[in-house]
Amino acid sequence: MKVTIVGAGNVGATCAQRIAEADIADVALIDIAEGLAAGKALDLTQAAPLVGHSRRIVGGEDYTLAEGSDVVVITAGLPRKPGMTRDDLLAANGKIITQIVTELKQTAPEAIYIMVANPLDVTTYIAHQVLGVPRERIMGMAGALDSVRFRAFIALELGCAPADVQAMVLGGHGDSMVPLPRYATAGGMAITELISSSRLDEIVERTRQGGTEIVSHLKTGGAFYAPAAGVAQMVGAIVRDEKRLMPASVLLRGEYGLDGVFVGVPVKLGASGVEEIIELELTEEELSALHDSAEHVRRTVIRWEEMQEA
Repeated sequence: MKVTIVGAGNVGATCAQRIAEADIADVALIDIAEGLAAGKALDLTQAAPLVGHSRRIVGGEDYTLAEGSDVVVITAGLPRKPGMTRDDLLAANGKIITQIVTELKQTAPEAIYIMVANPLDVTTYIAHQVLGVPRERIMGMAGALDSVRFRAFIALELGCAPADVQAMVLGGHGDSMVPLPRYATAGGMAITELISSSRLDEIVERTRQGGTEIVSHLKTGGAFYAPAAGVAQMVGAIVRDEKRLMPASVLLRGEYGLDGVFVGVPVKLGASGVEEIIELELTEEELSALHDSAEHVRRTVIRWEEMQEA
């Protein structure tokens, strides 16, 4: 199996490391910056004897490296800086994604695509428009990342092992995301029984601002360890046909009362990509929040389309 990662910055290179070292697939790393992908691929290759995998890792600037890919991950794009929202990256990253997927349409037409660049739900929409692939074969990574942030903050609050916490975040990858405390558990126990409602509200808000908090510390870029972990889990679920249940940004066609918009919802990931979209029973308040989040994504898509017409 082969995975191509476009973008050899912090996110892309860490994705390549996690995928190879978890023995998920061979990796091709592509970046337009001369020597960047080739150098990082060689560095990862030299580490292989120590970490104990036999995966092939190659890198370069040529999109022909993507030929024969089972999965393509697109991390390329400008990162946020302090004070920026994800939507502030729309004009620059929308253009970058359009150029990238135009190339990939020729070299990896049968691949399953996972988008990472922000504003994530909109770049996923843009890629889908250019590629013209079935909705099962293109998705955004955000749900896995936002949910794992929620899980981490719950574990910190409870002082328990993070792996014992299960939680889910729906909606767009931004300030309007919809964490679901009602569906979260720790060791099989409902967190609503373990954490006060006022403290839960604070954890929900910290989850919404999880990426912004990291940007404020780093100053010159955003998160990459947790996003790469989210990508690796999704890639593993597809390549190994694991039928994993997790949130992802997918194109809805009537599910949750939404149509024609990419937004994070629970899905089943397997060999064919998004094999099922799972509809949870949401309260009126939760469903309203999901619709508000989807509307924010829709308005941002309209902004992008207006830019193209101008």
